[in-house]
Amino acid sequence: MPNDYRSIGLLEDEDIDLDTSALALAAPDHPHVSLDPYFDHLTDLTRRLVETGRGASSSSEQGEAIRAVLAEDLGYTGDRQTYDHPDNADLIRVIDRRRGLPVSLSILYVSAARRLGWPAEVLNTPGHVLVRLGSETDPLLIDPFDSGTPLSAEGLSALFRRVLGKAAQPSAEHLRPMKNRAVLVRLLLNRASRAEAAKDLPGALTLYERMTAIAPDYPQPWWDRARLETAMDDVQSARSSLSAMLEITRDMHVRNHVYAALDALSGARS
Repeated sequence: MPNDYRSIGLLEDEDIDLDTSALALAAPDHPHVSLDPYFDHLTDLTRRLVETGRGASSSSEQGEAIRAVLAEDLGYTGDRQTYDHPDNADLIRVIDRRRGLPVSLSILYVSAARRLGWPAEVLNTPGHVLVRLGSETDPLLIDPFDSGTPLSAEGLSALFRRVLGKAAQPSAEHLRPMKNRAVLVRLLLNRASRAEAAKDLPGALTLYERMTAIAPDYPQPWWDRARLETAMDDVQSARSSLSAMLEITRDMHVRNHVYAALDALSGARS
């Protein structure tokens, strides 16, 4: 379990432990808070699931066990009253409050399932992250934001119509499992976008810096980092971020955008 989030950037994706990594990413915002009680909580959560899920072999049985522990016993559910509050994407505060966003709750569900050796993935569903339990031949979609409720085909279609429009239909891309690193970036992105909306540019920049630390090969966080550095008149840092982006992308369309941004900064004050 990482104590310093920067070590996440050195890990292979399959070696990233989602919930302990999310705690490490939240830790700098709580400098006087020990993570030990939160690690203990995850251990207790796992112990409860071992007891409740003993003998659960099918995805539906595993889904019922994990819902019983996280939603019924521990009270985790989505924050519908203050959905946009930054606490909902901060796993320390999510554990404190037992409330969170779909992505933060999905991290808890998937991590708990994986500790028991159950197949579990966070899905790349737009606007409302879901979890898939079980194998591809025995899948169960659950909604951690809705207290771990299983999602039927009709429910999934309704969700996509609500998020993407009435004519939308679920596609394979919308149900693609996310890499562990991408899940953590998505968690941080929720906080960064809320910080920007609140005009807290330094706070948003700090979160983008964390993204580039844990996902140095992801171009978009570097672009957003440069964008904020430019807005804050830190031209030298913006140039460095754009140069880092050039190092990791071979997409000529993207590279041309970066070159144009660098040209625009060429006459700016350093």
